[in-house]
Amino acid sequence: MKCLLVCTRVPDFSFLNYKDVCELLGAKYPASPLSLLTVAALLPQDWEFRLLDLNVEEMDVSLFDWADLVMATGMIPQQAGVLELIELAHAHGKRIVVGGPGLTSQPEVYAAADYRVLDEGEITVPLFLADWRAGVPRGTYRSDEKPDMTQSPTPRFDLADFSGYEHADVQFSRGCPCNCEFCDVIEVHGRRPRTKTPEQMLRELDALARAGHRGHVHIVDDNFIGNRREAARFLRELAAWGRANRYPFFYGINATISLADDPELLALMRAADVRFVFCGIETPDREVLLRIHKEVNTRSPIVRSVHRLQESGLVVTAGFILGFDHESPAVADEVIACVEESGIAMALVGLLVALPATQLGRRLAAEGRFTPEEDMPQGRAMVDQTTEGLNFRTLRPPAEILSDYAAVLRRIYHPESYFARARATALRLRRKGGHRPSPREGLRLLRAFGRVVARLGFRRATARYFWGSVLRVLLTRPSALEDAFIQMALYVHLGKQVGFLVPAVEDRIRRLEVAGEAACGLAFA
Repeated sequence: MKCLLVCTRVPDFSFLNYKDVCELLGAKYPASPLSLLTVAALLPQDWEFRLLDLNVEEMDVSLFDWADLVMATGMIPQQAGVLELIELAHAHGKRIVVGGPGLTSQPEVYAAADYRVLDEGEITVPLFLADWRAGVPRGTYRSDEKPDMTQSPTPRFDLADFSGYEHADVQFSRGCPCNCEFCDVIEVHGRRPRTKTPEQMLRELDALARAGHRGHVHIVDDNFIGNRREAARFLRELAAWGRANRYPFFYGINATISLADDPELLALMRAADVRFVFCGIETPDREVLLRIHKEVNTRSPIVRSVHRLQESGLVVTAGFILGFDHESPAVADEVIACVEESGIAMALVGLLVALPATQLGRRLAAEGRFTPEEDMPQGRAMVDQTTEGLNFRTLRPPAEILSDYAAVLRRIYHPESYFARARATALRLRRKGGHRPSPREGLRLLRAFGRVVARLGFRRATARYFWGSVLRVLLTRPSALEDAFIQMALYVHLGKQVGFLVPAVEDRIRRLEVAGEAACGLAFA
């Protein structure tokens, strides 16, 4: 049995697709496709697999002639690519199986697929396999059951060529104890975090090392500290494994900002060489945070928490959202102040999206402000769902929200502001020990530095701020130069991203004004 696993392209202007930066760093794309590598491990191991990641290689249609079955997965921004792939597979006479978070959110959009595998694969992939073996030509597989993560197999890392990726992904847990109104994580994975064992995770890291990867590993859990006791147990074992194996990896995580209030976990992360954390800050407005049930972000002042994380050796990236009900008309100034005072260089700012299967989607539907089948994008090209949000009737005039969004993007991604934040973070970091680049990695970094200098160091818009930051870090904290360099390199993508987004937002405002909807709350354009 020959199975072709296909990862479709993520749009170039998505905040998450910093492919141009990866190319400067000697890679082709940010992350390896963990979901497909896990699916391969869930399928019969006497099958033959080929991985086709369209983010790192071109389409090879001859693989459709080779394959007996095609499988694909994707997030919401990959929707158009998955739909095109369904047509291509059928044109070659092949059946196709689709899955992933995009499908689980909007299964009706993918009706053309032969098999739709929703929810968590450890439960639903075996249901598909039973039908496949029985010769059933079509099917949809769902389950509310939450699998025991200790039974999840080691992903088939051997199928990927990690030289093409800036980092590799692994997963420790699923589920989050928070109750954020807008989030579908708790709908899909539940509010009780389920974790793998430390031994299981170390086996995965051993397999990843055997596959040839070195350097950055991202732990993709939506909230790594959802189960703090198990996270601490894993980190202790991870630190010991790192010491015994000469630290082949360093790590990034996603966590709530309340991590800053847990000195024990921070110390363990430092020992295990966790270097990056993404936090969903959402908004600096305490009242809005309470209304959206993100009380966890109100326990300590946000800026102070970010500084505490940075001083513990963590580079903080964060998400902010505009478009919440009851947000202040001064929200743009508040977000800008929070970003600049905290020193978060990579602040990802988006527009609120109401997903149907969330508390927010259900509330808005009950209020007559949201019709999922009309307002969710279906089958069309998309940049990023957070940049194409406001798919509901907003309380503030939509043009006002969009104008605030453009103002935030212009300010925080002006080169002077961005490079100042990258410099401030680097100077605040306190880190020691852990992963050291091999000669091969060191050469790659040296080449990357030359490419970044060519892109940022000799351009009028960025040269002054780039060299000022490099010299300041070299003179005051040279050990943080690599961290400063990586954050500054990301401006190659983020500056281009904002150059695309701001005109698109301004065009959206003009279209609203022409339609007479700029001030009436009909936000989706």
